[in-house]
Amino acid sequence: MLALCLLTAGCAEYGDGDSMARDEAAAEAEHLKEQLGGRDRVRDAEYIAATEILEPATNGTSRTHREPLAWSGRISADEQATIDVRFTVAVPESDGNFGHPGHSAGQATRCYRYRLKLYRNTTSEEIDCPPVAAPPVPTAKPYPAMPNDAVARLTAALRTATPDTLAATVRAAFPEKHVTVDTATHQNALVAVLAVPAERDCLLLVRKPDGAITAPGYDREWLEPGETGCNTGLYVSPPR
Repeated sequence: MLALCLLTAGCAEYGDGDSMARDEAAAEAEHLKEQLGGRDRVRDAEYIAATEILEPATNGTSRTHREPLAWSGRISADEQATIDVRFTVAVPESDGNFGHPGHSAGQATRCYRYRLKLYRNTTSEEIDCPPVAAPPVPTAKPYPAMPNDAVARLTAALRTATPDTLAATVRAAFPEKHVTVDTATHQNALVAVLAVPAERDCLLLVRKPDGAITAPGYDREWLEPGETGCNTGLYVSPPR
């Protein structure tokens, strides 16, 4: 291929595959930093490694592979998560086409360390790749979440509740300890709110005086720290 290149026009533009592979690895590393972005949930490093880094690379080809190598810590108010990631790129040789110069085959392996903090931008730096052929595979332990049938269960509870039994009826329908319950009677309507505070999951249902059960809308910014939060105030006394 090199001899052919020397005999043809445009030879000086023939690309170096190794250099291309290094550039692609660096670009993928930068894209991952943007993807990891600012964080607004408490998460441990292994969970992020399993759910956000084991995904396929983003450049639309199969020649870039990324894998988490190590992880530690967690994202919380005063902690940070650290994740090391290896990017491996294999570029096949190309003769070029449609006026574009060809390039040699090439490969590159680059490693980066990411630091993630709550309400901060993710930072990264290139590190030396450790001699680890087969790194451990991270696993994601599930975080507390709103039950899948929460709407159906809360609707059923509201249908049978009275103003005097509302709180007890809704609490009995949701024995899960990670689900908080808030209830109120407002202008002859029964108001019930379920929340998983750490995840900012919130479900608000209201039984109107005519018996109709509705899900009033609200601005999700009201669930952010320092705002109204997930409680009956979303309906009874919403921010103005």
